[in-house]
Amino acid sequence: MYYPPPKSEIFVPASYFDVDGTLVKTNLVHPTLHYLLNQSTPLKIAKSLAGVALKAPAMALAEMRDRRMFNELLFSSYQGISEDRLELLSREVYEKVLQPNLFPFARDLVSRSRSSGQKVVLLSGALSCILRHLAEDIGADEVIGNRLEMKDGRATGKMLQPIVAGPTKAKLIRDHARQHQLELDDCFAYSDSYSDVPMLSVVGHPAAVNPDSRLRLLATAYDWPILSLA
Repeated sequence: MYYPPPKSEIFVPASYFDVDGTLVKTNLVHPTLHYLLNQSTPLKIAKSLAGVALKAPAMALAEMRDRRMFNELLFSSYQGISEDRLELLSREVYEKVLQPNLFPFARDLVSRSRSSGQKVVLLSGALSCILRHLAEDIGADEVIGNRLEMKDGRATGKMLQPIVAGPTKAKLIRDHARQHQLELDDCFAYSDSYSDVPMLSVVGHPAAVNPDSRLRLLATAYDWPILSLA
């Protein structure tokens, strides 16, 4: 979910950053494991890990075929967590999991984007409550991330739409640019993963950051910049 500035404030252009693998070394599983391993009692830890183990085969299949389904299965692990606990957890997860794993030159790339007059938007399948702490730390302007459905102050185990994953990222970039009156041909996008080709292709200035092998091949073929933040 993104947090728009006042309508009178217009930024041109924008830089859209994937997070996991692009700005940080972690992936979506690491924050969830931190949550599962830090339950209030050993019994709760055991039950939570057992629940994830049962979902593991389906999650492995979804990871290959449908990133949105993978996100839904992964974040169902948060079922029952209170909103207050989630907020406390989000800062803890950022400080203990994400912050120590920022790529060495991640801040520099974000800083250069801002210095060039670009609006910096973090676009990730991670939970938006965690992304907000990253945004505050590195100087990003907005976050677009996944959100848990809450009922009576507790997570239901479901996610709110839209689920930020795969091709949906491209649509979210289009929607964001339209809302903020940005020209996509002037905008930038950064990702490490071949699965993010749709979001990279929708802007005028895509770049592969710490790319996987398939994205590196594609970036080379299309003469996209290839960056290493390590």
